[in-house]
Amino acid sequence: MKIQRRNKANPEFSLAAMTDVILLMLIFFMVTSSAANQSAIDVKLPKTGAVEDNIPNPLTVSIKPDGSYFVDDSPVEKAQLEQTIVNKLANQTNKSFTIRADENTMHKDVVFAMEIAEKYKFNIAIATVKDK
Repeated sequence: MKIQRRNKANPEFSLAAMTDVILLMLIFFMVTSSAANQSAIDVKLPKTGAVEDNIPNPLTVSIKPDGSYFVDDSPVEKAQLEQTIVNKLANQTNKSFTIRADENTMHKDVVFAMEIAEKYKFNIAIATVKDK
């Protein structure tokens, strides 16, 4: 006599719950990644007409109008700026940094940071904001 089970296991798998979780994770990472690139140093960036895609750099050098330098939001003396940048980029594969200079910063202060990049063959990006 053959006995049959009443309840058979259903081998189907619903992807609806997994889709919801993936969507929530995507939203979370998009929001946090846009906020992660902000710096605490308050500088007014110069305006530009054309803005290309933002390529994040591992290091940010901020320059205030009074000529003070900040590396990743930490104040650095002008004499130690070169060594600080070289030390922070020593283990990086992408040897580049972003210069965030206030629109009223003297040209010589920005050129000083650019000369460090030229000396060590680092790539640089200059941060701007899109003109409205």
